[in-house]
Parts: sequence; structure tokens; C-alpha cells
Amino acid sequence: MIGIQEDRQAIQTLLASLSKAWGEGSGRAYAECFTEEADYVTFNGQHLKGRRAIDEVHQELWNGVLRDSKLVAGPTPTELRFLTPELAIAHATGAVQLRFHKKPPTSRFSINTNVLIKQNGEWKISAFHNCRIQKPGWIQRLMMRLKSKSS
Repeated sequence: MIGIQEDRQAIQTLLASLSKAWGEGSGRAYAECFTEEADYVTFNGQHLKGRRAIDEVHQELWNGVLRDSKLVAGPTPTELRFLTPELAIAHATGAVQLRFHKKPPTSRFSINTNVLIKQNGEWKISAFHNCRIQKPGWIQRLMMRLKSKSS
């Protein structure tokens, strides 16, 4: 069981490094949290392939519109599940707080799925998918009401 606790801590450290690199605006340090061939899907559906693309795209953002931004953890704690001793999935929530915000607007909160792999004793993110958290639309709310009435 000690191995699982050590792996949990290593993954939490990796995710903290990701957040730290964001705050520093370092594309290189951010990309180092990912495997060389990682897949990264942004909140708006852009698919970045590989560590180099992750580095370059994020560095361009930090040199521009996301300059001095930081990642803020969401209201729910990170959920971590091990599929094998070398493969895990983490779901995390958070938002990008822009330099002129005192706190991130609720519309900026996202949920992300991270596929983590342990290679040569080190955890890295192999796949990342980010999606904005949205309130249910009117059709979904109607269907939920109808379902609750029929139960």
C-alpha cells in the first residue's frame, strides 16, 4: 500500500508543478509535465500533439493574452484513480485567473481529464482534455424535471 501513497503524492507534486509553471509563464516547464508524445485538448477543442506544441502554444499565450495569469483550483478536489500501477486517471477542476481579475469568474471554471503514465519511475501526463463547466441548458433541465416526476 505504501507504493500507492507514494504514487499519489508524486502525481499531486506533478500537478502542483504544472500550476507553478503556469504561474511562471514557462512553456518549457509546463510541457515537461507531459510525455514527449502527449495529446492535449484545450477547452475550445484545439488538439496539440507532443511536448513541443504544448510548450510553443502556451508560451505564445503567456507572452500575450495570458501574461501574468495563474491557475486557481476549483471547488472540488482532484479525483485520482489508478487503472494499473503505472496508469492513472485524474479529474481536476480549476480556472485561469487573468491578471486583472481579483478572482476568476465562474464562467471560466473547467474540468479536465488527465491520463497519467509512470515511465522509468516518473509520472507524466500522456493525455489531457479540458472542457468548460456549464450549467444544464433548458432542455436538460426540462428532461430532469420530467424524469423526477415519473420516478
